[in-house]
Amino acid sequence: MDHKDKLKKEIFEKVKEYYKSYLSKKPEGVPVSGKKFDEKEVISIVDAALDGWWTEGRVTEAFEKKLNAFLGTKHTLVVNSGSSANLLAFAALTSAKLKERRIKPGDEVITVAAGFPTTINPIILYGCVPVFCDVDLETYNINIEQFKKAISPKTKAVFLAHTLGNPFNLEEIKKACQKHNLWLIEDACDALGAKYKGKPVGTFGDIATFSFYPAHQITMGEGGAIVTDNALLARILKSLKDWGRDCFCKTGQDNACGKRFSWQLGNLPYGYDHKYTYSEMGYNLKNTDLNVAIGLAQMDKLDDFVKARKRNFEMLSQKMKKYSDYFMLPKPTKDSEPSWFGFLMTLTDKCRFTRRDLLEYLDKNRIGTRLLFGGNITKQPYFVDNNIKYRVVGDFTNSNRIMNDSFWIGVCPAISEKDIDYVIAKIGAFIREH
Repeated sequence: MDHKDKLKKEIFEKVKEYYKSYLSKKPEGVPVSGKKFDEKEVISIVDAALDGWWTEGRVTEAFEKKLNAFLGTKHTLVVNSGSSANLLAFAALTSAKLKERRIKPGDEVITVAAGFPTTINPIILYGCVPVFCDVDLETYNINIEQFKKAISPKTKAVFLAHTLGNPFNLEEIKKACQKHNLWLIEDACDALGAKYKGKPVGTFGDIATFSFYPAHQITMGEGGAIVTDNALLARILKSLKDWGRDCFCKTGQDNACGKRFSWQLGNLPYGYDHKYTYSEMGYNLKNTDLNVAIGLAQMDKLDDFVKARKRNFEMLSQKMKKYSDYFMLPKPTKDSEPSWFGFLMTLTDKCRFTRRDLLEYLDKNRIGTRLLFGGNITKQPYFVDNNIKYRVVGDFTNSNRIMNDSFWIGVCPAISEKDIDYVIAKIGAFIREH
C-alpha cells in the first residue's frame, strides 16, 4: 500500500468513527420523509473530494451507468435537481433538431392540476398550453376517460407524474401516445423503483425524470436525472444541460471529435472553436461528483429502501382500516408495483373535524405530514396573478377535493413499526376527541 492509499484508509476510518459518534442518531418524532444513510455515503463524498476534481467526472459517470443498469435504459444524464430534469426534458422536445415533431408555442400538453408545479411550469415557460384532466381518487392519477377526451389536433405531448410513487395507467397512456404521435414525458421523480406490469417506470416514455432530493427513494442531497432510449434526444439533453454547447466532449476533455477547429456551423466562421459553439438554448444544470457520490453509495441500498417503503405502506394500510369511515385510503394502480413516496389519505364526509385541525394536532405530536403538493395548481397565487392560459377537460371535482381534504404521512425507511403504531394511536385519540 502506497502512502496515498494509506492516508485514505486512515481518513475513512476517522470518517466512520465520526459517523457513529455524531451522525447516526435517529431524529425525534415520525418524519414524513428524509434521508437514510450510514458511513458509506460520507466516505463516498470524502473519496470524491480527495480526487480534487469536484465537478462532473468519474463518479457521475459511474452513477449514470448504475442507473442505466437498474432501469435497463440506454442513456442517463445526471443534473442538479428533479425540477431541472423536468425543465430539460420538456426543453429537449422544443429543439429544432426534431424538425416536424418539434413542440412550438401554442401547442397543447396534457397533464393534471393535482401535482407538483415543476411538472407543469416547463409547459408554460415554453409558451405551450397545459390541458388539465381531473384525477381518480384512491390512485390519485389521471382519469383515463378525461385523458382520451383531452386529445385534440393541437396536442403534442403528455407530461405526467406517477403520483407519490404510484404508477399511472401506462398501458392506456402509451397506447394513445402511439396512436396520435404524441411525446410522453414520465415524471418519475417520486417513483424510482416502481414497476408497471413488471417493467420499471421511467422506461415507457420518450423521456423520464427522477429526483434525488432527500425526501426521495435515494438522495444526492440535491440532484436529479433524465433517462431516454432515444439517441437524438440524449444528444439534445446533453447539450441543454451544458450551456447549449454543440461540443460533446466530457467535462475537462478537449477535441474528442478531432475537429475542434474544423467545424463550420450556423453563420460562424470556419474553424470557430467547437467548445464555444452553441446549438441549443441551454443552461448549466450539471451536478458535481461531490453530490453524486452520495447517490452512488445509495444505489446499493435502493432495493432495500423500496422494500421498506412497501412494508411501511402495507402496515399503514392494515392498521388504518379501522378508521376507513373517516379516511379514504390509497390504492395501487392496477397491474402496478408502487415505490411508495407517502401514504395519501382523503377525509370522508363522515369526519366531524377539518384537515387543518388534524394536521395541527399531528404536528404538535411530532408526526410529519404533507399535502399533495400544489393541490389544484390553478388556484395557486402564481397561476392567478399571471393569468396563465390553460384548458380544462371536464371539471376539477377530485382535484378540488384533494386541495381541501387530502394529506399524506411518511413511509420512508427511517420509519419503524413502533413509529407507525404511534401514528395510528394518535390518529385514534384525535378521532375519539372529535
